[in-house]
Amino acid sequence: MSSNVLYLIAGLSLLLAVVLPSLLERYAVSAAMVLLLVGAVIGRLPLPDGFSLDPVQIRPDIQHVTELTVLVALMGVGLAIDRPLRLLRRGSWAAWSPTWRLLGVAMPLTIAAMWGLGWALGVAPAAALLLASALAPTDPVLASDVQVEGPRVERADGQGDDDPVDDEIDEDDDVRFALTSEAGLNDGTAFPFVHLALLLAASGASAPLLARWAAWELVGKLVLGVLVGMAVGWVLAKVAFNASQRSLRLAEQGEPLLALAALIATYGLSEVVGGYGFVAVFVCGMTLRANERSSAYHELMHGVVQRLERLLTLMVLLLLGMAMSNGLLGAMDWRSVVIALALVLVVRPLAGWVALVVRPRPETVPGGLNRAERLATSFFGVRGVGCIFYLAYAAGEHEFAEERWMWSTLALTIVVSVFVHGILATPVMSRLEVRREEQATA
Repeated sequence: MSSNVLYLIAGLSLLLAVVLPSLLERYAVSAAMVLLLVGAVIGRLPLPDGFSLDPVQIRPDIQHVTELTVLVALMGVGLAIDRPLRLLRRGSWAAWSPTWRLLGVAMPLTIAAMWGLGWALGVAPAAALLLASALAPTDPVLASDVQVEGPRVERADGQGDDDPVDDEIDEDDDVRFALTSEAGLNDGTAFPFVHLALLLAASGASAPLLARWAAWELVGKLVLGVLVGMAVGWVLAKVAFNASQRSLRLAEQGEPLLALAALIATYGLSEVVGGYGFVAVFVCGMTLRANERSSAYHELMHGVVQRLERLLTLMVLLLLGMAMSNGLLGAMDWRSVVIALALVLVVRPLAGWVALVVRPRPETVPGGLNRAERLATSFFGVRGVGCIFYLAYAAGEHEFAEERWMWSTLALTIVVSVFVHGILATPVMSRLEVRREEQATA
């Protein structure tokens, strides 16, 4: 295949990325589904000599591409969330109740259940834990159909998105808020369990090692990530909105690339000091959003991040589809099918339901969900690019005999999630919105 043909395929694929979201808006078909299929078709064409799609051979490239894709998505998610989190207000923490439940209950339950399932199916304990940890986080990249659309601000012409915006602007869809905030935070909070799998594979379990893991990997690095994200976001926000020199007030100039600068600087600083960079980037985005909440600058920053995210997601989906038709699923067996279906259809929904149903918050207040909303929030745990990154990262740190099988199982799970959630997202979310409107007018 000549380079000209590759340019043609890339151009047609980019065109699909531009037109598909609006074209498929009315249908129970997501852009991710179509792009996976397009990639699978392209993968059946003759590929250039030396062009490899073997995940074991190109693991470093996969890690870097997916890492950047997730980071861009996390900054976009942080900027998109309108519900403030004020650290000194108990009510503000309570409004985030679905998020804390999904992170603190649903995700550990999911990891434990999938670890036990893998182990019962004959997978080595460390490999089973790694696969469970890689599959645990929901995805901020592929879950756009069930997430908040972006920051709402008051426009200068007085034609805002909703009512006039003040400092108390909040999300009006608790399902989308819960799924968005969960996806923003659990990409980082899954890291300790990936490190635990690496620890088990390299040294085995012992009380001192587990204690050190809990103190540093589970708590210390998470706290550092949060602090770095808050610090960088606060400094950049003060400069962009309130600097004494006009040349530094980027908000007045409408320069949206600050979001990308913040992303890179935050991730780099967090990794240098030993914190979780994924958590830091999301917190930085939220901190930026928390300042001058009625400024249209937030829309500009979110817009440029969202466009870059779309392009990176396109590339990952196309390559995943191409790899699937070029042997990526070759190591798949019946255990892979059991794991993929169990996670998407049983484990995540049950874990999410358990997390949300115990002492539920009243549905009439922010963070409260009715029965139908709890069911939807529990079910729509989309798996995607973040899962690919974790497996690539861990496989680069330690050699696993089951690596090819894990790649096949991971790919199958992502495909099942993309199609099942993609087909159901539009009708389910539309139905919830109709019921919400009916209750509001009743």
